[in-house]
Amino acid sequence: MAEGLINLLYPKQVYTRSCGVFAGERDPFVDSVMDEVGMDITDHQPKTFEDLAEDGFDLMVTLAPEAHHMALELTRTQSVDVEYWPTIDPTVATGSRSQIMDAYRAVRDTLKRKIEQRMD
Repeated sequence: MAEGLINLLYPKQVYTRSCGVFAGERDPFVDSVMDEVGMDITDHQPKTFEDLAEDGFDLMVTLAPEAHHMALELTRTQSVDVEYWPTIDPTVATGSRSQIMDAYRAVRDTLKRKIEQRMD
């Protein structure tokens, strides 16, 4: 979601890549809530830190404790700012489809606000 939001809010202004700690499948709830804000991410494939064979980033933002620890370890010899934005994992949401979608929307909207605050 974060990469998609940055690309939506700051097209071609910010070089962005996203990855996670664990390999996983695309999440259809993410596709749905991003589609609601006009962002088609159906071509995006989830990646892990190992898949992201790039460096030279100025900033890494992590959303989960495991990712934060991994980012700090990977960048310990680099001049990279690493920020931790604690984010609730919407995949643990239960209830009706509407309730689950609300959990994903809350994450999307929180990330959007944090990105705008960080970029302004």
